[in-house]
Parts: sequence; C-alpha cells; structure tokens
Amino acid sequence: MEYKDYYKILGVSKTASEEEIKKAYRKLAMKYHPDRNPGDKSAEEKFKEINEAYEVLGDPQKRARYDQLGESYHQWQQMGGQPGSFNWEQWFTSAPGGGRTVQVDMEDLFGGMGSFSDFFSAIFGGMGGETARRTTTGRRTRQPQAFEYPVQITLEEAYRGTTRQIQVDNRRIEGKIPPGAQTGTKVRLPGGGPIGADGQKSDLYLVIEVLPDPRFERKGNDLYTEVPVDLYTAVLGGQVRVKTMSGEVMLTIPPGTQPGQKIRLAGRGMPVLRNPQTFGDLYVTVKVQLPRQLTEEQRRLFEQLRALEKQKSAARA
Repeated sequence: MEYKDYYKILGVSKTASEEEIKKAYRKLAMKYHPDRNPGDKSAEEKFKEINEAYEVLGDPQKRARYDQLGESYHQWQQMGGQPGSFNWEQWFTSAPGGGRTVQVDMEDLFGGMGSFSDFFSAIFGGMGGETARRTTTGRRTRQPQAFEYPVQITLEEAYRGTTRQIQVDNRRIEGKIPPGAQTGTKVRLPGGGPIGADGQKSDLYLVIEVLPDPRFERKGNDLYTEVPVDLYTAVLGGQVRVKTMSGEVMLTIPPGTQPGQKIRLAGRGMPVLRNPQTFGDLYVTVKVQLPRQLTEEQRRLFEQLRALEKQKSAARA
C-alpha cells in the first residue's frame, strides 16, 4: 500500500496552521474542480486526492493520527524498511472509545466524486472517514444517541437541493439535502442510524460541506462574482452577460462605471435554508479591461480627450 504525503498534496508544511491548510485546499479545489475541467480524468483524480488530504489535515483528530503514522513510517524507512513490507495492520482500528462502525457506500455518498483511497481506509476506518462518527450528549450510554457523516456537495447542489444514498446495516437510506444548505448544515435522518442491541434505530446526521466554486464566492446567502468590461462600455454604458446560479442574465453597466465597482442583482443569490422561495443577492464586481495596444487613430482620439479634460479642469479652477 502506498504511503500518501497529504502535506505535499496540499503544498503546505507540516507546521501549517488550520487557516493555511484551508486556504491551500480552497485554492487547489477551485483549480481542479470537475466543473472547471469537464472530461479531464487527471483533474478529477487530483480533485479526489485534494479532498482526501483535506479530510485528514482539516480534522485535528485525524491529523494527529496521521502525523503519528508519518513518524512511524519515517523511522521504519530509516531502519532499512523495504517498500511493501510495512506493517499496516496496526493502523486498522475501530472508533476511539469503542464506537460502532456504520457501513457506508462512499461512491453513493459522494456521487462518485469523493471516494477515498485504501491508505485512508486503513488508517481511519473507524474515525469518521469511511464510517460514521458517534456523537453523544451527557453521560456515555451503551446505545449510541446519534451518528454523523460528512457529506461534500457542490454549490450547484446547494442551490437546487440534492440527495445522497447511504447504506446502513444493510438498509438503503436516502438523505434529502435541502436548497440553501451551507457548510456546517446538519440534515437529520430520523431512524437512519444503526439498529441498537435493543432493536431501536438511532438517528443519522449528514454534516454538509459545500465545496468551493470557481465562479462564485459565497457569504451566507449572498454570492459574489466578477465580470470583465471593456473600457468603452465602462465609460459609455452598455450591457454584458453575467452568469448566475439560474443561468445567464444581461447586466446593465451605467455610464462612468468605475473599476472595482459592485453592482447588486437582487434575488440572484442562494436560497434561504428552510425558506427556499427567498433568495440572497448576487454582487458583481466590474473589472475594467484597458486596451494594451492602440492604433494611431485611437491614440490621437485619447490625446484629444485628455486635452479636453485638462481644459475642463482648468475652467473649474
């Protein structure tokens, strides 16, 4: 089994902070996102690898365990260990505290986008990666109160709502993720968890993580994007096409629009969770593109405009 260097995959040091890891993950996820690389299998595999690395390094408990493994593996190599002879069996484990494993089909859960490697499964089989995590409140009881499972969805799925199929105790459970879900949203599936010794079913919670989108930045229910506008449209006004979550729209650019100016499109943001008929706004930042090369005629006209502007300023003074 191949050892995976998750720090190298995300391009961060082993002392990187949580914020540095998150920033590196978002940058790479946007670069290799399937929506940005349609049909590119290598980008799709890279995207899966990046998500696996962040699943480990973004979780303090998993990161600590991975660092422990990395140190053991490094020492084994220094002692002359040969490839393929490392004792992986010690890393197959159940959840800390005797937690119970939930069998989950990763391909179904992540829609074929987020399946994890054998390396990940070997180390974290019982820590909440390919199995659900037990969460209890108050004193520990013999019967688990609830189970959590992390689910990654795209911004498009968060906008329209989606479903995930999960297999628990030989039962096929369908979880409906409502429109407007955000990172941290928990979707409760009553009775969807494992069946206890007394025959009672526990609840299962899908813990949502919305993946970065190369087109939009999300802040709450509002979305932010950029649109390139040529100099002449910015000065004279006009219309440009802007992508929204529901399709392209024509955006009116007022005359005299300044570089970096934001234009608000009301109701073009994300739906409000539990109130999907209400939407946030979309804020479009105008990026004015200046001509790099001018013809002689264009230069002459710009010089005339500059002269007129100087005369106008002198008259005001």
